[in-house]
Amino acid sequence: MTELINKLDLEQHISKLKSFFAREKDIIFEGDVSYHYKLISELSNYTFKDAPKVANLDSQLMHIQKLGVLKIYEIYEFVKIINYFAYLKRQRFEGGLFAWFEKIEIPSEILKVSEYFDDKGEIKSGVNEELDSVNHALYKNKEEIRTYLQKLIHTQKLQPYLVDNQIHLVNGDEALLLRGGFNHILKGSIVDRSQGGFFYVVPHTISELKQKRDDLQNHKLELVYKISKEISSTFNKWLKFLQFINKEFDKIDHYLARISFSRSGDLNFILPTNSKTHTLVEFCHPALHHPKPITIDFSKKVIMLTGVNAGGKTMVLKSLLSSVLMSKYLVPFRANKKSQIPHFKHIEAILDDPQNVKNDISTFAGRMVQFSTLFSKDYYIVGVDEIELGTDSDEAAVLFHTIIEELIKKNIKVIITTHHKRLAAMLSGNNEVELYAALYDEVNEKPTYEFLQGTIGRSYAFETAGRYGIPKYIIEKTKVAYGEDKFKLNELIQKSATLEMELKLKIEKLDNEIANTLRLKDSLKNQRDEFQEELNTSKAKLHKEYQQAINEARAAIKAKDVSESHRYLNAASKFVKNVETPQIKEDVVFEVGDMVKYKSSKGEILSIKGEKAFVDIDGIKMQVFLKELKKSGVPKTTPKQKPKTTLNVEKPTNAGVSLDLHGLRSDEAIEQLDKFISDCLIAGFDEVLVYHGIGTGKLSFAVKEFLRTHPKVKSFTDAHPSQGGFGAKVVKL
Repeated sequence: MTELINKLDLEQHISKLKSFFAREKDIIFEGDVSYHYKLISELSNYTFKDAPKVANLDSQLMHIQKLGVLKIYEIYEFVKIINYFAYLKRQRFEGGLFAWFEKIEIPSEILKVSEYFDDKGEIKSGVNEELDSVNHALYKNKEEIRTYLQKLIHTQKLQPYLVDNQIHLVNGDEALLLRGGFNHILKGSIVDRSQGGFFYVVPHTISELKQKRDDLQNHKLELVYKISKEISSTFNKWLKFLQFINKEFDKIDHYLARISFSRSGDLNFILPTNSKTHTLVEFCHPALHHPKPITIDFSKKVIMLTGVNAGGKTMVLKSLLSSVLMSKYLVPFRANKKSQIPHFKHIEAILDDPQNVKNDISTFAGRMVQFSTLFSKDYYIVGVDEIELGTDSDEAAVLFHTIIEELIKKNIKVIITTHHKRLAAMLSGNNEVELYAALYDEVNEKPTYEFLQGTIGRSYAFETAGRYGIPKYIIEKTKVAYGEDKFKLNELIQKSATLEMELKLKIEKLDNEIANTLRLKDSLKNQRDEFQEELNTSKAKLHKEYQQAINEARAAIKAKDVSESHRYLNAASKFVKNVETPQIKEDVVFEVGDMVKYKSSKGEILSIKGEKAFVDIDGIKMQVFLKELKKSGVPKTTPKQKPKTTLNVEKPTNAGVSLDLHGLRSDEAIEQLDKFISDCLIAGFDEVLVYHGIGTGKLSFAVKEFLRTHPKVKSFTDAHPSQGGFGAKVVKL
């Protein structure tokens, strides 16, 4: 565990957590992590005093088991634990905490022992009468010594030799600080010297009082031993309980330390799940002082990190492994609570050079030993830094391609960092492999510490070398030796990454626009619902007032007296006048060419400026306010609109710069090659690599014939020997 913590750069973070423990222990939990998480969550809602600092008591428990006698200070360590749990049981906890502390029954004999001690670990007065008598005698003896020394200080003969008028306690003895030559006046023993060269002297005249004190101290030790023996006998009787409560104290100590640690740094607990989803959201590695939060999706079996040197690939690998480790043992860390982390039985970090001269193991041999152990294990998460380390890159690419595909079939997740483009290209077609490329800012010539999903990144080795002091002329020579064809391939890779980034930004912009549209739609729907409710209320009010007016009119008709009939009719008229008809305001949008009505005349809108419009009414042009116009009919002439033709071409999501046709029949190969070239053209690639192998030559012949006749293929040549030689073609589009 310690080795893994050091590999992942977590030692400082874990040490800070341990500083909150009441006593030293490992961070490993025993039991169900979900149960621990529940109790930690509940404890976070309460405020109470911290656990006391307690020594490790494993050897003391063994001593009790063997009927040994504990020292009084060792007994007090147990008493501190007992008193703390008695305090916790008095708290008004609920839920799981209540059930936990309710089950802890402290025996009355153990509680009685805890009452023997004060807060300083001393036996209280009243526990043992003889001990109380000895303590009283010691107190009187101390006062007698101090009284005698005070009298001695004030004697005339001693005054010239006194440095000060204080009584000094030196190594448990009361002494006076005197100048040289004091022995002519006072007989005594020198017990120490001060920095100024003076002497701490204990007068011989108090030797009888000191002897009496020593006798009392010895008697006190005998009494304390007797009490310790009785308590140790009681502890032996309740040994099982003491073992249990000692273990429970570690449990509550684990909880409280983690809560205090999380509060000290605004850290979160992420409970591991049994889900296959592994997503880090805004994770910050504890070892970084000013980290750039990373968000990464590890739902597939393999993550392959490529791209610029010193661009953060290794730290992403360590972050993924660290999140699993800290989540597994409920160590709080900085991340968004939306993060989801699976539970793994084992965590393996293959980060260092395994070369060992003593055991005759080379770098590559050591890597093979590390990988060989993985095939016999399950529920593992493995991080491999610089996977191609120590051997020929082409051979390593084929070997590790096979190894990783076999590991994918098991319950193992693998994180890989590499600069090996061939291995990345070979694995890019596997649905269980996710590619991430570390990005490089070419304008400012430095890594961005950001990652682009779904693409292979350039290493920028020459740029990195220049950044770290390699002379420019050496880099230029190296570029010439490297070869133009490889540079073009790197440019193609970079172009692909740039296009992916642009597409990602466009998608984000489109998502934001869709979100805004949806919010606007919801707002309009709410406004419509409110308007409908207001309309229904107004209709009900109108109906009620109309019915009341009708009733008044009927009463007027039935009235026999003419004057009374007029009175009812007047009342009905009054009701009709008071009826309020709701005015429905409708926003009318006017456009040039609309037919409108202005007062009693009709015309056509010629132009609109602000809140006014020029209107042609029977050949007379007038400027009027828009609010004074009403729409009337259709425009005199409706302009014909040209039909819009839209062609949507979707960029392929999995387009790559290479295609492997090994093992295919000619017709299958040509079909895949045709689709591959179409996808590359859409993606904007101008140079690609096609592997067909040598074999019998049939597949090679079919590929060449197809490329000769394809209208979008400018030219093709055999690949460089490092890229397949005669068994591959570099195709320019």
